[in-house]
Amino acid sequence: MTKNLIQAISEHSLPLDDTSLNKMVEVIGDAKIVMIGEASHGTSEFYTVRAELSKKLIEQKGFQLIAVEGDWPSAQAVNRYVKGYSEEITNAKEVLKKAFHRWPTWMWANEEVAAFTEWLKEINTGREQKVGFYGIDMYSLFESIDEVLNFLSDHPEHKVDLEHAKRAFSCFEPYNRSHEHYAISAVQFSDACIREVTGLLSSLRNHKDKYSSQQEEDLNVVMNALVAKNAESYYREMMSDEKSWNTRDYHMVEAIHELRKYYGEETKIIVWEHNTHIGDASETSMKDEQLINVGQVIREQYGKENTYAIGFGTYEGTVIAADRWGDPFEIIKVPPANIDKWEGQLHAASPEDKVLLFTDENRQLFNDWIGHRAIGVVYDPAYEAYGNYVPSRVGSRYDAFIFIDKTSALRPF
Repeated sequence: MTKNLIQAISEHSLPLDDTSLNKMVEVIGDAKIVMIGEASHGTSEFYTVRAELSKKLIEQKGFQLIAVEGDWPSAQAVNRYVKGYSEEITNAKEVLKKAFHRWPTWMWANEEVAAFTEWLKEINTGREQKVGFYGIDMYSLFESIDEVLNFLSDHPEHKVDLEHAKRAFSCFEPYNRSHEHYAISAVQFSDACIREVTGLLSSLRNHKDKYSSQQEEDLNVVMNALVAKNAESYYREMMSDEKSWNTRDYHMVEAIHELRKYYGEETKIIVWEHNTHIGDASETSMKDEQLINVGQVIREQYGKENTYAIGFGTYEGTVIAADRWGDPFEIIKVPPANIDKWEGQLHAASPEDKVLLFTDENRQLFNDWIGHRAIGVVYDPAYEAYGNYVPSRVGSRYDAFIFIDKTSALRPF
């Protein structure tokens, strides 16, 4: 396998430069959903190259919004800034520092995202259809509850929904705004409370035409209710044998659907998430554990012709991560990948940055099972060989792959 794979990489790769990124945009064609990954949440080049590719998709292909692996309320502050809805803060750095305050803050409160945020604000100036920036993750349970209650309290004409919301959210009051306490207690949670939260979302959706579209108030209240409903399920499942991973990824898919309905079914959307979310899970060992992900479900629902998934990887370098969940971040050295892993093969073919475009003609050349590195917000290189490589059929997991041989750590504020 090694010799044949190295040869295939050498024959089919392009140098990573503006020309190859333009070629990728051309190959993307008329796809409506482009999912751009990252092999870690703490690598500078993954963020900067992803941003450059996104700029091209916005300018050349008319993509209208970006959905990221971040919480709705936090990303909404960025959306308001780039669309000019809020003049309270005058620079992206302050917006990001204030909005993304939950660990791991470095994922979005960093120099790379700040630069792209300023670009978005600039290109939105004077545009009738402004490009949006939205969070589709679901960790903001209590913040989203506050958003819904505050909005409905400020609009007394929606008294019916306010009373419904108060009943639904009263279930969460005993847990002192602690996700951990809620998760522990929710195993025996009342079915009546679960029905209340689900019913609230249904009611808000049914009454959506009565809410003002000014500064997207109607979208904001529905999306926060969606987060509350799905986050409740997620935290409850964390303490049971059910697969909370699937609940989280199904939520992100549902959030993408809501955004496309709001903007219109012809809307083109860019999704920014980790490789483990956007690279088709059915082409990895995840399927053996009955795990799905956003990339798989989006492909199945919209068809491969309407979607495009781009993975990232590196051979060695540095990364921002932490030793344990909640600990302060560190700059950690990423060791060279083993020769028998995907990243090792890419390096062996040539130690240059490169792009691979997988097509019907060459995809099978890259479809032997091989370990593909994934680094999370918690990372210990000493144990990398035991848990950081996901067996994958890379040629079918993605539609394209961007390899940066030596990478550097993200630059948090």
